[in-house]
Amino acid sequence: MAPSAMPFHSGGNTPGPPGWTKSLSDAQPVPYWLEDPGKPRPEPALTGAETCDLLVVGGGYSGLWTALIAKERDPGRDVVLLEGREVGWAASGRNGGFCAASLTHGLANGLSRWPGEIHKLEELGARNLDEIEAAVARHDLDCDFERTGEIDVATETYQARELRDWYDEISRRGLADGIEFLDADAVREQVASPTFQAGLHDRRGVAMLHPAKLAWGLKRACLRLGVRVHEHTPALSLKAYGAGMAVRTPYGQVRARQVALGTNIFPSLVRRVRAYTVPVYDYALMTEPLTADQLASIGWKNRQGLGDSANQFHYFRLSADNRVLWGGYDAIYPYGGRVRAEYDDRPETYAKLAGHFFTCFPQLEGVRFTHAWGGAIDTCSRFSAFFGTAHQGRVAYAAGYTGLGVGATRFGAEVMLDLLAGERTERTELEMVRKKPLPFPPEPFAWTGIALTKWSLARADAHGGRRNLWLKAMDRLGLGFDS
Repeated sequence: MAPSAMPFHSGGNTPGPPGWTKSLSDAQPVPYWLEDPGKPRPEPALTGAETCDLLVVGGGYSGLWTALIAKERDPGRDVVLLEGREVGWAASGRNGGFCAASLTHGLANGLSRWPGEIHKLEELGARNLDEIEAAVARHDLDCDFERTGEIDVATETYQARELRDWYDEISRRGLADGIEFLDADAVREQVASPTFQAGLHDRRGVAMLHPAKLAWGLKRACLRLGVRVHEHTPALSLKAYGAGMAVRTPYGQVRARQVALGTNIFPSLVRRVRAYTVPVYDYALMTEPLTADQLASIGWKNRQGLGDSANQFHYFRLSADNRVLWGGYDAIYPYGGRVRAEYDDRPETYAKLAGHFFTCFPQLEGVRFTHAWGGAIDTCSRFSAFFGTAHQGRVAYAAGYTGLGVGATRFGAEVMLDLLAGERTERTELEMVRKKPLPFPPEPFAWTGIALTKWSLARADAHGGRRNLWLKAMDRLGLGFDS
C-alpha cells in the first residue's frame, strides 16, 4: 500500500537507504516454510495401471482436503491422489499462512457480488474455519495453528475514514459480529507502528498457521485413512473411459469412476476452464527471529495477522519462532500467463518490500531477512473461487481462490464432492457456486488490461483512494485484478 504516512511508492526504482538492501544480503531465495526439517519424504511415483472410485489430481490444499473429506464421508471409498511434484511445494507451501473464514476474498467483495447470500456465505465461512480447527485437533495436524484474528490497518487519513465508514455499514447490515473498530491509539496499542492510523480488528475470523506443515499434516492424515498418494506423478491427459474416466501419467494410468481437479493455477485438464484464471506472482520476506527486546519494541503481544488497506497491500504476521513474515504489494502478471520457476525469484521486489518493512517498523532497524521467495496465485476476475463439472458430472473442479485459499479450499473440496455426488446442498445451491466469473481475454488484451488496472490502482493509492474512469468501469462490470 502506498500512503503518504507510509511512503511505499518507489516509482519503480529500488528503495534508497543502503540499510534496506543490506538487510537482504544473507536472504536465501527459497520459501522459509518448505525448509522445515520435519518435511516428509515423498511417496513413490505411480507406475503401471491403477483403478479407484475417486481420483484427486493435485497435492495442494484443494486436493488434500478433497481426498481427506471423501474418506471421512465414506471410509470404504477407494481414493487415489496424484501430485506432479511434492505435496505442498507450490502455493500451499509458499503463502503467508493466513487461514481466513471468508469464502469470498473478504466481506467487501462478497457483499458487492452476492448481497442476497452474504449472511449465508459468512455463516458457511465461519463454520468452515471451525471445521478446519476441529480437523487440526482430530488428525493431530502439527501446523502451529493459532486463532489470533487479524487487523486491517489504515496508514492514510482517507483509509482511516473509509475503515470507519465500512465498519458503520457492516454494523447496520448485521455483519460486524466479532469485529471492532480501532482508532490510532487503540491500533498502536496492539502493534506499535508509527504509520498506523486506524484498524478493523476481526477477533475470530482468521487463524495463523504454518502453511507447509498443514499440507504435510493433511498428507499424513490421508495416508492413515487409506488414500493412495503418488508424488512426482503429473497428470498428462484426461479422457472418458467407459462409464468412468482415465488419466494418463508419465509411467502409467489411473482409471476412476470420478475425478476431482485441484490443480489451481496449473493448466486444467478440462481445457475450457483455463481461460478463467491467470497467474499472479506474489512475493514475501521472512526476518530472523526477533529478540525479546525487538518484539517488545513493536508490541504485537496478541500475535494477530495484519494487512494494510490500500489497493497495493502488504500482509504481515509472526511465525511460531517470532520471525516477521512481510509480503505483498507487487502483484506481477507475466505476459501470456506463463508459470515458470524463474518467476519465483524477483530481487527488485525484495528490495522494495525491505524498504517498506523498515518504514512500517523503524524500531527494527538492523534486523536481517533470512528468506525471500515468490510463487504463483490462481486469480480469477471475481477474486474468489469458482466451481463446475465436466464429462457428464464425472469430473469436478474448483479454482480461482486469488490468495485466500488456505481456508476456502476446504469449502471448495466439499463443493466438489457434493457436485460429484449429484447432491443439492446448501453449498451447491449458492449463486457463488452455480455461476462462474467472466473469463480473461486472450493476449495481448489480457496483459494490456491487467497493466492498465495495476497502474490505475497504484494511482488511486497515491491520490486519496480516488478511482479513475477505468477502475469505475471495471467496478460496474464486476471485473478486477488482485492477489
